[in-house]
Amino acid sequence: MKVCLMFPGQGSQSVGMGKDLYVQYPKAKEIIDLAGDELKKVIFEDPEDTLKLTKYTQPAIFTISIAAFEVFKEKIDISKYEFVSAGHSLGEYSALCAAGFFNFQDGLEMVKARGGFLQDASETNPGMMAAVLGLDKAVLIDICQKASDLGICQPVNFNSPGQIVIAGKAEALQKAIELANAAGAMKCVMLNVSGPFHSSLMKAAADNMEKELAKYEFSVPKFPTYSNCDAALTDDKAIVKEKLVKQIHNAVLWDESINNIIKAGYDKFIEIGPGKVLSGLLRRIDRSKKALNIEDSASLEKTLQELEGK
Repeated sequence: MKVCLMFPGQGSQSVGMGKDLYVQYPKAKEIIDLAGDELKKVIFEDPEDTLKLTKYTQPAIFTISIAAFEVFKEKIDISKYEFVSAGHSLGEYSALCAAGFFNFQDGLEMVKARGGFLQDASETNPGMMAAVLGLDKAVLIDICQKASDLGICQPVNFNSPGQIVIAGKAEALQKAIELANAAGAMKCVMLNVSGPFHSSLMKAAADNMEKELAKYEFSVPKFPTYSNCDAALTDDKAIVKEKLVKQIHNAVLWDESINNIIKAGYDKFIEIGPGKVLSGLLRRIDRSKKALNIEDSASLEKTLQELEGK
C-alpha cells in the first residue's frame, strides 16, 4: 500500500496537544519526556502563554508529531507499506525525522535553533503575512511585484488552488491586499505570526541555519521525502541539508508537492501531528483524496482500522 505521511507546520499547535498520547502510550511518553520538562510544560499547560512564540511553537509541534509517528510505527507492520513523507514548512523536519534522515534528539536541536533564528530575523527584519483566497497564482504574483515598490512582498506558501500566503514589509503587504481585493479576491486574512516567514527577509536565518546544519551527520533514509522548496522527491542526505537552508527564505510549494505525490500513485494520506490543517488542504487540492489523521488515541485507532479495512 502506497501511503504518504504528512506533517503539519506552525499554526497547528494547541495547548494540551499530545497529552492523550503521552498518557496512553509509553513510546509517546518517552519522546515527549526527551524534549525536557520546560517544553513539556509549555505544550501541556502553557502557563505563560508562550506556545505561540516561534522558538517554543516549532519544537513543540515537532515533538508531538514524532511522538505520534513513533506510536503509529509500533502499531503497524512496516513491511506492508511503501511510504513517502512530506511536511509543511517546519513539518519538513518531522517528515525527515520520520524517514530516518536524523534522530529525534538531533532533530529537536535543529528545530530549536531554527525557531530561534527565525525569531531573531523577524525582529531584525519585521514584516507580516496574509492569506489570500480566491485569486489565480499568476495574478497574485503580479500583484506582489507591483506592491514591491513599497518594500519586499512575495508569495510564500502555495497551499492549494485559491489559497496562497504572501509575506513582506507591512506597507507593501497592505498595498498587495488592496490590489488583491480590487482584483476580486474572495478574502484576505492577516495571519497571527511573528514574522514574514519564507520570504527573502529571512535570509539571515537561512545563513545561520546553514552553519547549524553543518554540525550534524545525516543518515541514509528508510524512505524518501518531498521538499518544500522544489516539490521534489529527495533521498540524498547531502542535498537535504541544502534544501533545508533554501526552504527558510523560499516559498513552500505545498500544492505542487501533493500533486506530485498523487501522480506517483500514492492514494492514502495520513496527517501525523496536531490538528487537521493539511487534511483540509488536501481536499482543496484533490477532492477525490481523503486524509486520515493521528493526533490522539481515538484518531490513531480510527486510522489503524481504516488501513486494515475494518
